[in-house]
Amino acid sequence: MKIAVYCSAKDSISEEYLQMGDALGEWIGCKGHTLVFGGATGGLMSRVSNATKDNGGHVVGVIPPRIIQMGRKAECCDELIEVSDMAERKRVMREQAECFVCLPGGYGTLDEMFDVIASGTVGEHKKPIYVVNYKGFYESLKVQTDKMKEQRFVPAQEQYKPIFVNSIEELINEINTLNQQEK
Repeated sequence: MKIAVYCSAKDSISEEYLQMGDALGEWIGCKGHTLVFGGATGGLMSRVSNATKDNGGHVVGVIPPRIIQMGRKAECCDELIEVSDMAERKRVMREQAECFVCLPGGYGTLDEMFDVIASGTVGEHKKPIYVVNYKGFYESLKVQTDKMKEQRFVPAQEQYKPIFVNSIEELINEINTLNQQEK
């Protein structure tokens, strides 16, 4: 399975988040899955991609020139797709992946998450997106979504919506369930 992971590239985040990246990458690699990620170094991006590679997984990076110019191109990629800009990066990652995982992150992670949700909402794809709400990281987003539903900006019964999980273990169970349903 090709799994796109959106996450922080900040090295200054807490070690417990970085360990979450190690655990996810280890699982992706050990199970023979393919990681599709932003192709850059730093924070969770490095930890997930390096752990995937170290555990035998295939790693696909999707990276624009601006990040390469910053000296942040990941060296662990089996395949590196160079794209023109961040918008094309999101599009290519969305096309490459069979499912999406959002770990904790900043504006870039939110942008990628919302791109997948918005495109799924209008029917461009039906690929699941999992949001790891570790220690309530995305709790405010869940509250905002409820508010948008209450005020009818979002349908009460969404055709496409993110699947919130609270841990890497719960995420793995959800993805395993998806794999078994597809067989």
